[in-house]
Parts: sequence; C-alpha cells; structure tokens
Amino acid sequence: MQVSLPALKAFEAAARLGSFKRAAEELSLTPTAVSHHITNLEQRLGTTLFVRRARQITLTDNGKVLSSAATQGFATIAIALETVVASEKDINVATTSSFAALVLIPALQQFYTEHPEIKVNITSGENIEASKFTLPIRLGDIDKQIPSDMLKRERFNLFCGPNAELDFSHRRYLPIYTTEWKNSALPKVPLQEWILANNLDHQQLSIKYFDQELFGIQQALLENAYVFCSQTLAQNYLASGVLREAHTTAVNSSLCYYIANKEALTSRHNVKFIEWLESLLEVR
Repeated sequence: MQVSLPALKAFEAAARLGSFKRAAEELSLTPTAVSHHITNLEQRLGTTLFVRRARQITLTDNGKVLSSAATQGFATIAIALETVVASEKDINVATTSSFAALVLIPALQQFYTEHPEIKVNITSGENIEASKFTLPIRLGDIDKQIPSDMLKRERFNLFCGPNAELDFSHRRYLPIYTTEWKNSALPKVPLQEWILANNLDHQQLSIKYFDQELFGIQQALLENAYVFCSQTLAQNYLASGVLREAHTTAVNSSLCYYIANKEALTSRHNVKFIEWLESLLEVR
C-alpha cells in the first residue's frame, strides 16, 4: 500500500514527540497541517492511530506498531543519507605506482589548495579493478580506448641526472634503464622507435629493464646513468632540476593514460578532480 510520505513523516514526529504542536515545530508546519496529514493517513489505512484528548494524544495499538516501524525506517534513511554525503567528500583514486608517485602525489597539495573541502585517497598498484574504485586512472593501449576516456598520449625520450652528458654521440658505451611491462597486453615502450629516430647503434647501448618506470628513474639517478621513460613521469624531476632531457628526438608511443567510462563519473567532486587532472596533464 502506498501512503503519503509527508503524512508518514508528520505521524512519526507526532508519535515520537507526543504532540501535534511539537511535531509541527520540528517539521516547520502548522499544527493544523500536521493534524490534516495524520487524519488523511488514518483514512488511507482505515484505522485510528491516535486517541485524541484535550491537549493530549496517545498512540493506539496500531499506532504503536506503525510508530516503531516509521522511526526505525526514517533513522535508517538518515544514516544512509549521511553515508552518501560523507562518501561524496572523498575521491578514491587508483592508479599505477609510477603515476601516483611521480605525478599525482607531488601535485596533490595544489588540488587541496583549490578544493580544500575534498579529500583524495590514492591506491597504487599495477592491477586495477575498476569496480573497486571510484576513479581508476589506467595506462593502456591508445587504440583500444574511446577518445572521451583518454587523458594523455605518452611521449618518450632519454633523461639523465644533472651531471651526465646531454650529447653522447661520441660515447661507445651508454647504460640506459627502461621498462618492460609485466602486463604483456600493454604496448611496449617505444625504445626501438627512439633508437631509429636518433640514428643510434644498438652496440653502443647497454639496456637494463625494470617492470615500472619509477624504478628505472630512481636507478638512473642513483648511478648518474640514463633512463628512457615517458615525458609525463619525468616532468616534475625536470622542473626541479633533478633530471635533464638529453639532446635526442622524443617519440610517440601507443600508450596513454585514461579513465574508463570517464563521462559516467558525474559526482560533483569527481568532475572537479578530473578537470584538475586534465589541466595538470595539459602542461606536461
């Protein structure tokens, strides 16, 4: 049976407070309006919910049954509403370890400055299950993504520490760290394309691999060696002078960062975060 929600709310308040007048004050209604709602509810249910006496109301047996259920029901709804509101204050982001460490976390204070009311929780890992996270930022094959989901196509080049040579055409031995993904479905890092674009000799190069770009960057800095990685991940290090970009030609890759079903993430805070992220990546 369907009943009027305002009538049920008026009844619950009157039953809980023991007064039509006090219920009216709580609901910002007149006592007459509360009385009218309850009378309509009684007519709809075909039963009397209150025994009315001068300046006093008392629940009937049926009224007690409905009052208990209504109070529990509205309390459950109130808790659910608080949960929904609280969840809207948080953004749960899941992304690769390298993107989290080298792009998101260093820039997060900027986001908090612009949006202090939003809390961002970042989970990093190479295996991201979209159903478990509000906002999954993935690295994938550009040809398999719809344009509206894409954040940025990755370009790669060679980078080195502040004391390494930027022009090494005369060197016979060049140690380079780069990435070989655990996920074989991902397009390879475009190292061979870069070698061809820069007319380099394979015999001149000593290539060593990690399964994450973050590790290659860290090792290159430790040894003052070279790392072949994406420009996006190197950008913060470049800005701080920790890394320098070699005098070589950068190449496009078949890799891109994207958010699956990005247009479906319509909560207000998600939209703000995605707009901020797209702006952050535009300058990289």
